[in-house]
This record gives sequence, C-alpha cells and structure tokens, in this order.
Amino acid sequence: MLKFPLNRVYIIAELSANHNHNIDIALESVRAAKEAGADAIKLQTYTPDTITINCNNEYFRINQGTIWDGQTLYELYKQAYTPWEWHEALFVEAKKVGIDCFSTPFDFTAVDFLEQFNPPAYKIASFEIFDIPLIEKVAKTGKPIILSTGLANAQDIADAIEACRKNNLQQIALLKCTSSYPAPIEKANLLTIPDMRNRFHCEVGLSDHTLGITVPIVSVALGAKIIEKHFILDKSMGGPDAAFSLCKEEFATMVKSVREAEKALGTVSYELDNEALTNKKLARSLFVVQDIVAGEHFTELNIRSIRPGYGISPKHYYQILGKKANKNLKRGTPLRWEDIE
Repeated sequence: MLKFPLNRVYIIAELSANHNHNIDIALESVRAAKEAGADAIKLQTYTPDTITINCNNEYFRINQGTIWDGQTLYELYKQAYTPWEWHEALFVEAKKVGIDCFSTPFDFTAVDFLEQFNPPAYKIASFEIFDIPLIEKVAKTGKPIILSTGLANAQDIADAIEACRKNNLQQIALLKCTSSYPAPIEKANLLTIPDMRNRFHCEVGLSDHTLGITVPIVSVALGAKIIEKHFILDKSMGGPDAAFSLCKEEFATMVKSVREAEKALGTVSYELDNEALTNKKLARSLFVVQDIVAGEHFTELNIRSIRPGYGISPKHYYQILGKKANKNLKRGTPLRWEDIE
C-alpha cells in the first residue's frame, strides 16, 4: 500500500483507453510499463452506463474544443472503457511482474468492485473531484487517495480534502493537472505545486497531459512526488488518448530523466565532500610573488591572491597589507600566519 509522504517520486503509467479493447494489448502494456520503469499501472473503472447515459441531445454531445468533439459522451466512453472482466487478469499480471496496480473508480459500484483486488490506493479524476459522496465512499476504504485537481479551484480542493479527513483518511495526495487533451505547456503553471503543498499540507504531484517530458521533469524540481502520464504500447494503434500518451521508449526516457532530477536535487548541504576539499587546494590564496626580507612590509607588489590554495585566504588580504614579515620569504611561497609579525 502507498504511504505518504513518499521518499522518492512515484511514477504512474496511465493505461486509460490505450488497449483498443484487446486484453492482450492491455496485459502487454502492464509488462511494458514495468520494463519502462513505472512504479504503477493505473486503470479506469467505469462503463458507459456507470459514467453517463446514452443520450444524443446537446447536453451529451462533446463540443468543448477537444480532440473528441462531435461524439456523444456515451460513444466516447464505449470506445474508451476497460472491460471489468479484464481487471482480475490485469491485477494478477501486475503482481506477477512486480508493479503496483490500482484504478480510478467513477461510481460507487466501481469502488465496491475494485475492493476485491485490494488496490494500494485509489485515484479520483479531475472531473469527479466535485463528487463528494464518491470521495467519501473511497475514503471509507481506508486506502490512500490521489486527487487530480485539473478542474478544481482552491475551495473545491479544500472540500475534497475535508471529505477525506472527516472520514478519518489522512493519506491524501493532490495532483496538479491541466485538463486539456493535449495540454499546452504554457498552461502547466507548475509553480502551483509548492503552493499546493504549503496550502493544503498534502503530498503533491503531477497528472500530465502535455506532449513530451519537459513538464514532468520540471515538476520534480518543484517538489512533485507523483508523476502520472498516459502510456501506450504504440501510438500508431490510435485510440482516444493516443495523441498525448508516451510510448514505452518515451516513458523510459521520462523515468530516467526524473530519476536523474531526483539525484540532482539531493539534500540541503553546505558541507564539502572529499573531492571538493581536494579541489579547494586549486582555489585562490595569498602567495609571496616577490622575494621578501625579514622586517619588510607586505604590499600589493609582493603578495597577491592567486591559485593554488595553500596560503592564507584572500579575504584577509587588506588585513595583512602593511604588516611586516618576520622572516625571509621566497617568491612562490604560500603566505601563512606564522610568517607575519
């Protein structure tokens, strides 16, 4: 089971509709996601009839400037849904290859159905974050909940969190999301990620629909601990989500880049490691650059700040100018405190 806060970025491959209603493609996607480095494969659990109704009037026809415009909601979801009878095989395959498997339920029946597989977490989609009864139903399972916030304002997010907490669920993560498909990179607004963490005191991550992998990598630098990205075996097979999904090779590149970003972030430290301490010997320090006899004053002509770093720190340069040498000093000698009267 997931536990927040996470000690490293948790990377989710979103299968969504990228199976073309072929269970062999779905099973191969589970294996490929594992090979690409994903920590989890995520499903969506609904049917056309649990998420909408079969109606062709203006309310149910998509016309919001999306890649799905012209279809009815029922037509889209009939094309996109993952058959419920596949779930057991997908959960078993995930366990076999060593990758987490969980899902986004879209109604009460989906939650009840998924509980038999003991998923490590539940995801609430951006379009369902307003469905407080659904969130409360999920919260009552006691499983960690990941809330996508693509359509939510600050109050909506607060309401969803409150629904979890009043049902004694504290294991809550929020995903910054732009609900456009695909999402323009300039609408990512990733600076929201640290603000969400500070404002809502939850684990925070990213559900990304932009093209490419720039946005997920940048999000890690801003504190994202969960990355969710649509995954597809081969974009040429098409499907509702193919346009903004990553193939196995692209996903693997993203995982590698995210892991490198994590390494680069490291920890807050002002201590020097052994290599830095060694290299510090090549930094600047004060050296005698003209022969000096005992009793002679140090001047701008006979001492200088130069490399390497075996002498007194240059920060003491003006403190030393005008003082006298207490011994003869040869050109090329590092200046030390014991050389000064």
